[in-house]
Amino acid sequence: MKHKMIAAFKKAEGGLFSAVEKADVGNSYQEMEKQGIALMGWADPFMPDFSLPEHVKKAMIAEIEAPSASHYTAPIGSYELKVVLAKKLKEKNHLDVSPDRNILITPGSDSGLYFSILPFIEPGDEVLIPSPSYANNYLAIDIMGGKIVSVPLKEDEGYQLNEEVLESYVTEKTKMIILTHPNNPTTTVYNRASLEALRNVCVKHDLILVCDQAFEDFTYDHEFITPASMEGMFERTVTVFSVSKGLGLSGFRVGYIVTSDVIMDTMYANAVGVLGATHTASQRAVIAAFEDSSYMKVFEEAYDARRHKAYEIINSIPNVSMALPESGFLCWINVSKLGKSSDIVSYLVKEAKVSINDGVNYGPGGEGHLRIVLGVYKDNQKVFDALERIKAALIKYQQDK
Repeated sequence: MKHKMIAAFKKAEGGLFSAVEKADVGNSYQEMEKQGIALMGWADPFMPDFSLPEHVKKAMIAEIEAPSASHYTAPIGSYELKVVLAKKLKEKNHLDVSPDRNILITPGSDSGLYFSILPFIEPGDEVLIPSPSYANNYLAIDIMGGKIVSVPLKEDEGYQLNEEVLESYVTEKTKMIILTHPNNPTTTVYNRASLEALRNVCVKHDLILVCDQAFEDFTYDHEFITPASMEGMFERTVTVFSVSKGLGLSGFRVGYIVTSDVIMDTMYANAVGVLGATHTASQRAVIAAFEDSSYMKVFEEAYDARRHKAYEIINSIPNVSMALPESGFLCWINVSKLGKSSDIVSYLVKEAKVSINDGVNYGPGGEGHLRIVLGVYKDNQKVFDALERIKAALIKYQQDK
């Protein structure tokens, strides 16, 4: 029956008949944990340790015990949650939006990302993706039959956007730009010049921007600008947000989309058929998290310490380098002088007992790089120990070669 599938699914492999390296595909990744391998490829804060704040836990329990627990909320999301989000969006993102007209709650940001792209892309439409970028950006376009046009980001330019380069990839078939900001995997926080360049191209060519801001909550030493807040951008931008990374509520499966009411009206109409309603008790717990988010300081302090320690350890390895991460809890490592990144990923599992991500999964520009999730485990020392094992293994790898 596979021959009857569309091309994107026909070529997909989920781990049942072949080995799949990606952490979020199949169950082989979770099996590694049973073998004592440190899982540093899954962007889930403090996984697998308990990190749920007491007030959020109590709100979740109270909602589960309430009559509403076993029932749907509206497919467009809890109104009470959207009121809380509107306040956050005004304070942090400088977006003055209506809970009734501009916000849609989704069962996680990945489904939100897919739903944000879906209204616009038909077979043959071209979509510009500054690369490397989040793997699901490519996947969604592939499934919809669009044409992925990767716009190369240069490491020696800090992976920032260049207007002339971006412009050179636009054709009459270009309909959309997808931006992950801050970037996953490079951690880049796009500066004002980059975002002005992005705006100029979008406005000049009447393009839609889909912006994934899952990692917006922790940015270091850099101004964070929400593209939708820039002049002339709100009406052409669909922004996707998450509570998984910053609030550390990955298991609650709550995300949200923010856009103009013209676009949102069609999303409201189709939400029940594509997304369904987001988990009722989870939405109530997320309200509690936003109302008192002071616990996020624990995450921020840990991630800040870890990015500096990773920078120190990784850059002490001969022929290996990384920039100081600009956001979140990832680090992006250049191992191109050592050989193929896929070989190195496999070697680190065996030699260092650490599983990380191969850069090839993040599109053009990813080969020769590794993505390491520094946000796992509650104990900083576990992360530092794993980084030291990676260092020792990469030194040995070069000696053996």
